[in-house]
Amino acid sequence: MAGRGNIAANNSALIAIIADEDTVTGFLMAGVGNVDLRKKTNYLLVDNKTTVKQIEDAFKEFTARDDIAIVLISQYIANMIRFLVDSYNKPIPAILEIPSKDHPYDPASDSVLSRVKYLFSSDSSTDRR
Repeated sequence: MAGRGNIAANNSALIAIIADEDTVTGFLMAGVGNVDLRKKTNYLLVDNKTTVKQIEDAFKEFTARDDIAIVLISQYIANMIRFLVDSYNKPIPAILEIPSKDHPYDPASDSVLSRVKYLFSSDSSTDRR
């Protein structure tokens, strides 16, 4: 199908995560973590010492890798690099903003939700014609 991205041919794809320590630890305990032969991980643990540049670099790396199907990012961290998250428009890997323990989910700042609302509002306006 046109416009679809390709996932690695071995039929396995990873979930990448950019989040705080508690969230990353939970996902690692659930089996999401991966370290490849080059010692590259599929997660970034963000704390008060992590720079915005490191977050940007991890986001760019994860979205460029062909073995990653989904990038989970804590919403408060996505807000730090909102310009990158909002400008990302490829279907794979999908970007999903998630809440964290200390920062509740805010639907108003979720770029995916706002795109879906826009699509449904434009579809409903064309259906009325």
